[in-house]
Amino acid sequence: MCGQNGLLVSSEVKLYNSELKAMENKCQNFSALAPKNGFTTGKPISGGAKKLVIKNMKAKPTLPDNFQEKAVEKLKSAVIAIQTASRIDASLEELYQAVEALCSHGKGEDVYNHLKCLIDSHVQESLKQFLGESNDKLIFMKKMNECWTSHCRQMIMTRQIFLFLDRTYVLQHPTVLSIWELGLDTFRKSILTHQLVQTRTVDGMLMLIEQERHGDMVDRSLLKSLLRMLSDLQIYKEAFEKKFLVATEKLYAAEGQRLINERDVPEYLTHVERRLKDEHDRLLHYLDPSSETALIHTVEKQLISEHLSSILSKGLDNLLEENRKVELRLMYSLLGKVMGGHTELKGKMCDYVKNRGRVIVVNPEKDKTMVQELLDFKEKLDLVMVECFSSNDQFIVSMKEAFESFINIRQNKPAELIAKFVDSKLRAGNKEASEEELEKLLDKIMVIFR
Repeated sequence: MCGQNGLLVSSEVKLYNSELKAMENKCQNFSALAPKNGFTTGKPISGGAKKLVIKNMKAKPTLPDNFQEKAVEKLKSAVIAIQTASRIDASLEELYQAVEALCSHGKGEDVYNHLKCLIDSHVQESLKQFLGESNDKLIFMKKMNECWTSHCRQMIMTRQIFLFLDRTYVLQHPTVLSIWELGLDTFRKSILTHQLVQTRTVDGMLMLIEQERHGDMVDRSLLKSLLRMLSDLQIYKEAFEKKFLVATEKLYAAEGQRLINERDVPEYLTHVERRLKDEHDRLLHYLDPSSETALIHTVEKQLISEHLSSILSKGLDNLLEENRKVELRLMYSLLGKVMGGHTELKGKMCDYVKNRGRVIVVNPEKDKTMVQELLDFKEKLDLVMVECFSSNDQFIVSMKEAFESFINIRQNKPAELIAKFVDSKLRAGNKEASEEELEKLLDKIMVIFR
């Protein structure tokens, strides 16, 4: 039994040894497949594997000695040359590359600050020409316009050189003004917000506008350039528009008061129409469009609203009586521009219809012609409604109500006269009118006396 057990153990040991040897052979075969990238552990594979060696990065590129100082000086000379309209020694490409090199090496802030100082210094120097005694407003404005246009031209040329600065350092810092905005801001703060300079500039522009309103020829291109300057500098409303509207109100208040007493209503209305056209023309040629609403409202208020009752009481009855359609159309158009204008016109028109109709109906001497006169009167007013009052429904309804108010003043007399009138027309038959014309006439009578 023991012998059998010994044989069994021996056979198991042999089996274990054979399995162990097989595993060693597998390990050797696996080692032969190790990656040849230099990152190996243990002994290198026979034949020698290359090792990966990581070397230190090269030193960060730096600017040559004195490059920054020379570049800054070169750029300074170029900017001063632009400001003084002198010759620039370096080429635009060379200057652009200098800015690019400085910005690429973290010097953007220094470049920006140097440029800002140059712009500020030049604008401060430009301010001095406006601080002396100046009695001629036109010369002053021309100097201001020349200074402004030169400044804009200089900033355009300067930005071409410093474009890389605008597209890198400025974009990376939201609170930093672009080069163009920097130029505007400096001009605004140094020159146009100077109280004396601003007052002289605005007063000069108001003087030219007043002269033009009185019929003089003025330099509109100068006005346009200066007013656009105020808009670009974002001080148009504060510096100019308030004073301009005050001057406009003062001028037209005095003019309206004088002309409403001196001229008849048709002539006055024609003048108002021309004044409004003139102001629209100024908006088109040199005033900022943002002024349109306030400006036109001021003119309409002083020339129409303030004299609404005078226009109607002095002119409407005569215009209706004389059937002056052109003037009535103009009156309707102008009065429609102001609050309550059409309402007042409608009321005064109704008063006229009532008074005129009452004269026709009440007078016994007109009995023979009353119906025909009323028909003619109604026909004339119908044409006025269409051709002058734009077929306004409210006016048509009011006219109808006005007719109703006077048509039965004499109780049954109008009905009696209508019956006689119709009977006479029917008896005449085709002698006086065709059948179609007769039907139209009867329809008109029914409209009036319905």
